Amino acid sequence: MREISPNTTISHYLIISKLGSGGMGEVYLAQDTKLDRKVALKILPSAFAANQDHMRRFVQEAKCAAALNHPNIAHIYEIGEAKNRLSNQTVEEDSVHFIAMEFIDGHTLREEIHHEHTPLSKVLQYLHQVTDGLSKAHAAGIIHRDLKPDNIMISRDGHAKILDFGLAKLVEVTEQRLGPEEVDSQVATVALPQRTSPGAIMGTVGYMSPEQVKAKVLDQRSDIFSFGCVLYEAVTGRKPFAGDSVVDTLHKIIHDPAPAIADGNPNAPAELQRIIRRCLTKEPEKRYQTIRDTANDLEEVIEELKGVTEIDRSVAPSTAVSSGPGTADVAAAQSTHSVSQPASSAEYVVRGITRHKLGAAFITVLLLALIGSGYWYWSMRGAAGTQIDSIAVLPFVNESGNPDVEYLSDGMTESLINSLSNLPNLSVKARNSVFRYKGSNIDEKRISQELSVDALLLGRVLQRGDNVTLYLSLVDAQTGASLWGEQYDRKMQDIAVLQKDIASDVSRKLRARLSNAEAKRLTRNYTDNSEAYQLYLKGRFFWNKRTPEAIRKAIEYFEQAIQKDPGFALAYTGLADSYVVPANRIEPHVAMPKAKTAALQALAIDETLAEAHTSLARVLQVYEWNWTDAEKEFKRALELNPRYALTHQWYGGYLERTGHVTEAISERKLALELDPLSAITIFELGMNFLYAQNYDQAIAQFQRCLELDPDFPAAHQFLPIAYVRKGMYEEALAKIREAPEGAGVNITGVPGYVYAVSGHISDAKKELEELKRLRKTEYIPAVSLAVICAGLGERDEALSWLEKAFEERAFQMQLLQLDPRLESLRDDPRFKELVRKVGFPS
Repeated sequence: MREISPNTTISHYLIISKLGSGGMGEVYLAQDTKLDRKVALKILPSAFAANQDHMRRFVQEAKCAAALNHPNIAHIYEIGEAKNRLSNQTVEEDSVHFIAMEFIDGHTLREEIHHEHTPLSKVLQYLHQVTDGLSKAHAAGIIHRDLKPDNIMISRDGHAKILDFGLAKLVEVTEQRLGPEEVDSQVATVALPQRTSPGAIMGTVGYMSPEQVKAKVLDQRSDIFSFGCVLYEAVTGRKPFAGDSVVDTLHKIIHDPAPAIADGNPNAPAELQRIIRRCLTKEPEKRYQTIRDTANDLEEVIEELKGVTEIDRSVAPSTAVSSGPGTADVAAAQSTHSVSQPASSAEYVVRGITRHKLGAAFITVLLLALIGSGYWYWSMRGAAGTQIDSIAVLPFVNESGNPDVEYLSDGMTESLINSLSNLPNLSVKARNSVFRYKGSNIDEKRISQELSVDALLLGRVLQRGDNVTLYLSLVDAQTGASLWGEQYDRKMQDIAVLQKDIASDVSRKLRARLSNAEAKRLTRNYTDNSEAYQLYLKGRFFWNKRTPEAIRKAIEYFEQAIQKDPGFALAYTGLADSYVVPANRIEPHVAMPKAKTAALQALAIDETLAEAHTSLARVLQVYEWNWTDAEKEFKRALELNPRYALTHQWYGGYLERTGHVTEAISERKLALELDPLSAITIFELGMNFLYAQNYDQAIAQFQRCLELDPDFPAAHQFLPIAYVRKGMYEEALAKIREAPEGAGVNITGVPGYVYAVSGHISDAKKELEELKRLRKTEYIPAVSLAVICAGLGERDEALSWLEKAFEERAFQMQLLQLDPRLESLRDDPRFKELVRKVGFPS
């Protein structure tokens, strides 16, 4: 089609001037000679008009669109065909197909977005008007399919109007080859052979929904995704999925999350991030389901911005290149409101001052004051806002009202803690410490002081049927101010990948600079099987209880998770951990080989799993007594994740048992920095002091442990030993009597030993006989009987029991050289031979 000259008449429209070109043809400003009004006249391409099927569907869609009567929708007046009525014969075709629509005297939203002084609040108000227009169309069953800033006009009186409703789907032309410079300015059409319109990729590259890219059938949620793209650009001045080529951009739309809006506009309200992320969710069912829901949330942000100074909330000057000529598939005249060249932030402020000279003096003084007072703040707190070097993820609150899904809130908390511990230069408090606050009222300031953290991450989990919602908020520990918030709506079947999404979002909020390897570890997806992941979370839930019955349940859940997904590395690690802890009450020759097999299987799937290296090191140390390889595994785990508290805790035990007492204490203190309220780590540091014969500090540590957890079994078992070593027998006996029934003090041989050394011989022998009886039906370590015999002075029987302990490879054999209860046996050659056979490194 050749261009139509001014003064040409098409039907009863007199052409005045050309406005632009687009995928739907040429657009002209024309005068309606019947109704005496200006219109935008769009001339359809002849190739399109020649296709009868296209035209039939075009007329059907246009009739529906013309029925939309809304102040935020550009109205379609007429569709028609003019035959042989062109006044000066500038058009060669026998007929011309056209659309006459409302002419809007103004400019596009793109110009508004990229104008350097447009307040964010103003742009959001325009977009809120857009949601009103979309809502009207969607209610009528019409979707736009090509929503973008160029298809939204801002009239001179400040109203947003959407162009081309219902028409984008009909733009079916031959396959185009688009260059990188055309990514955001062309209508991308990929013709698929022998496919009808649902099989063609229609829309503007950069604003298309994933389902558009995949040529799937569309509904109103596709428009919601496109609206999210426009909203993102309005907030940041950038496009969310800008690639180096069409293919790269389409790939990003399908696979990559949009960058955080704070990267483009650090002053934008945090709530906008949640709204945009929900709009831009890849799966339609996880987005807002209606544009009205989007509008309601957007309206809350607009209300919050009222009264906020425009200079604080303005969209910063953008470096984005606006669309060039050929994008003007618009029904508007070009106004003098043009896009300025990009300016620096300093120029941005200076221009504002010079335009408002009456307030210049005041603003200048204010800026100087802000610069002077702000310098130290930004240098100390970081240019990106609050500098966060340490964080505590508090136990997520289960708001479902169903205790049976407690595993979900607990498991998601622990998974996020483990993921975030991969972030460099960030101290993430470990699970044992943060779970001290489970079920308690949250006092941010008190908790931050007790844990010495800069920020707290709070979460609430709500499960309803097959849906789960997680509300997250990042809080400044010093001020209590909210730094970031997000809502995640998922199906239970998608819960396996939620942890990855959350970790990625939080790391971006914290401005973490990650290497490729660190980013991969942070966002790794261990399983795509939702059932397997839920079973894993249940396994961890019971593993953390550390009772024999709970460990048995944990093993069952981990095994079920592996059955669901044999490639689930974390499930194998959980299984290994269940077998290596003494609480399992399973004979070592049964438990430990299973632990090693599970750990090795986890590493075969993922060698970079620090948790699996730690589990394997534990087996090599406490069962195989392979001290050299055990240390290698501990060091490999620390190399992969130096902030994994359990590795430091267990490596401290390794150093302690190989004679490096000072280093062991240092390692346990490192574990406590990561997990300051961990009862088990506090207890094990007490054991370091006990073995170093620093009994007062040992007692202090055991008592601190019991203050945190009055029922902690190990502290009840070894606090009496510390008193005995100080000669405080009555205190030792009192502590044995005070121990709760479930503390398991009797099976450790502690009561019998204390009775023996304090002169209560008959009581000691009763304890010994009771343990012999129990050994017939359950696993009782032979060392427990040996220490009672040692306390009674029955050396031969004590050494006989130690021989049995060696044969069963009891966990306690690694403590031969440290356990003070065995001190009376250490000069015996038979004892020395046992030490030699265990193979402690010299």
